[in-house]
Amino acid sequence: MNAADSIILQPRPYERLSGKLLLLPLLPPRQPTKHLPAEIWYHIFALALLDDERNDLARSLLLVCSFFKEIASSLWYSKVSITKITTLEKFYKILYDADQKWDSIPRIPYSTPGRWVQILNLSKLEFTGQAQALLLDSLLTNLFPLVPFLACLYINPSFVISRRALDALASKDGIENLRALEGLSYLPPPSPLVEDDPFVRMLRRCTGLEVLDIVGQGSPPDLSFSIDDGPMLSQPFSPLDLPKLHTLHILAMHSSPLLLALLNSPLLGLRKLAITPYHDLPYPTSLTSRFIEVHGDRLRSLAFLTLKSWPTRLRPSPHTILHDCPVLRHLALERPVPALILQDQHPLEILTIPRPDAEFWRVLQGLLPKLPKLTMIRMRDVRWVREGISSHARNAGVQGEMRDWVRRLGKNGVLVVDADWRGLRG
Repeated sequence: MNAADSIILQPRPYERLSGKLLLLPLLPPRQPTKHLPAEIWYHIFALALLDDERNDLARSLLLVCSFFKEIASSLWYSKVSITKITTLEKFYKILYDADQKWDSIPRIPYSTPGRWVQILNLSKLEFTGQAQALLLDSLLTNLFPLVPFLACLYINPSFVISRRALDALASKDGIENLRALEGLSYLPPPSPLVEDDPFVRMLRRCTGLEVLDIVGQGSPPDLSFSIDDGPMLSQPFSPLDLPKLHTLHILAMHSSPLLLALLNSPLLGLRKLAITPYHDLPYPTSLTSRFIEVHGDRLRSLAFLTLKSWPTRLRPSPHTILHDCPVLRHLALERPVPALILQDQHPLEILTIPRPDAEFWRVLQGLLPKLPKLTMIRMRDVRWVREGISSHARNAGVQGEMRDWVRRLGKNGVLVVDADWRGLRG
């Protein structure tokens, strides 16, 4: 105990035999609380908010104290999910006002909270009419320059983004930080030249893109199509530079300048592809089968998917999928299920089909000896009946067909699961 910290008791000054008593503490002195740096608090909050989908915890942290608010604000704005157009208007106003008040004296690039935004999710924004779509397009056009570190953008495919919004996205600072673009609707441009396509111009600047999801909104395929009417590569054509692109979903699009540009670009990192089949249409009326032939040698997952519409036109898939994709691990087929052709052994592990089919079973029987690693077959459009249903109902119709597949494939060690990836119980 230091002399400066000593406590001395002294009697009243008029006492005859006055003395001094040293007061000794009964407990050891309390150690001062260690101060955690803001960086450690940031990581603690980040771990706590990993599963906070509704941002309730982040909202609570903002109200604890000014110190917590200063740390948690960046996490609050890092992941923005908006379901109403009025909320998007308020969000844009906050970013715009902050940008107008920002000055560069602190030498921090870009204003806050705009530079905190990393994920912008508009996938749950419901389409209510053309007026709302025009307002959304205008807001996004003005919003993109205010979010330089935007990494993921998710949009409802019901909205068609205009050329001016795509140009604003492509020309904004930090476009190289963009990692994921999902839910974009694609309308073929008036010009058939690839270089005139706004999507192609945007992708030329998105060199760090990893995930791309585009839904076509064009007219159905024209069987009277000639090569002179289709999209043309400008001379000379510079391929797109997308070395990090590993997941590509390009649906309801048989031919377009964008698809032609991707077809003629070296997508060396592409591992997962979802595409709508148009195998009955010859090249170049349809570019999808040719796309699989060119980029299938590195694919690990391939899914054929036709969007639900009325009336739905299901088109066939190529029969040489396993030959064109020699390292494929997961294959999801669409109706009509093709009669797959395979000469040598293939490392396929998971096969997804719409529902059990007697005709495809004969094809599968011939393929099983050449698929030694096949461990699972998934029925995409069927679910096991709930418990309590009678045994007659369980063995009738599609359910009975699935149970028959379970018995047959069980001998080969192949598990049959339903749409929810659940196996048969009991």
